[in-house]
Amino acid sequence: MDKFWKYLPHSNYATKISTSIVYAITASAAVNFFYEPGNIYSSGVTGIAQIIGTLAQSAFGIKIPVALALLLLNLPLFILGWFKISPKFTIFTGITVLLTSVFMQIIPVQVLSTDPIINAIFGGVVMGAGVGYALRNGLSSGGLDFITIAIRKKTGKTIGSLSIIFNSFILLAAGLLFGWQYAFYSALAIFVSGKVMDAVFTKQKKMQVTIVTSCAEEVIHGIHGKMRRGITIINGAEGAFRYDRQKVLITVVTRYELPLLKQIMRETDPHAFVSIADNVQILGRFYEEDL
Repeated sequence: MDKFWKYLPHSNYATKISTSIVYAITASAAVNFFYEPGNIYSSGVTGIAQIIGTLAQSAFGIKIPVALALLLLNLPLFILGWFKISPKFTIFTGITVLLTSVFMQIIPVQVLSTDPIINAIFGGVVMGAGVGYALRNGLSSGGLDFITIAIRKKTGKTIGSLSIIFNSFILLAAGLLFGWQYAFYSALAIFVSGKVMDAVFTKQKKMQVTIVTSCAEEVIHGIHGKMRRGITIINGAEGAFRYDRQKVLITVVTRYELPLLKQIMRETDPHAFVSIADNVQILGRFYEEDL
């Protein structure tokens, strides 16, 4: 039991659980209010669970709840998450998946719109926001998130783009089995979900920051004191207007850390020239928080 308890982050236990509840509610709302009424298939294992439920009902007359299929499909993927990502991440993801299955059973299916395009767009927004929020707080919705996060650690590709690639197989299955109109609406929902997920989960977006400053030591001390980021120093820089001597500092941060960096610059050198390049690709070591 001691080995188990050490994986539980007691200091932010309440935050993790509250995030799990928020995701479970948003995912259940997306499925029961938009996807199910519109015959739209979600991304990831949730979409696979929907396909299994539809096939079982049409071929054998057996009703398999999406919540049950979702829970069973996630079980083998927990092993991947335990060894390839982190035990702590897997434990809380398991809690999230269990809560999602419960809320999918509790929240009834309701038809809010009969327009499949509206269902696809709004369902994608709600689902993407829920997944992005969970990832931003160090949790996962389970399923293909385990695979995409493991691949992102190796390749640096964004979660949303990897999700779109993997979910193309779900679209193909939905089109072949139930009609290509369902594949089209599901593709729209998955695309919207992936884009919203990337917008919310900002920790994966890397930005190169170039700082031209005459207070280099203060800026370096401020960044090292509040952020775990390396800095490259270029000495002997010179301004072309007054020919004053300055230093150039180069670092890479995530979009999530950008507000903190702006605060540090205001405190250490508000007159510094700061240039920010968005969505840079990193080859080499870049510290990322453990999930």
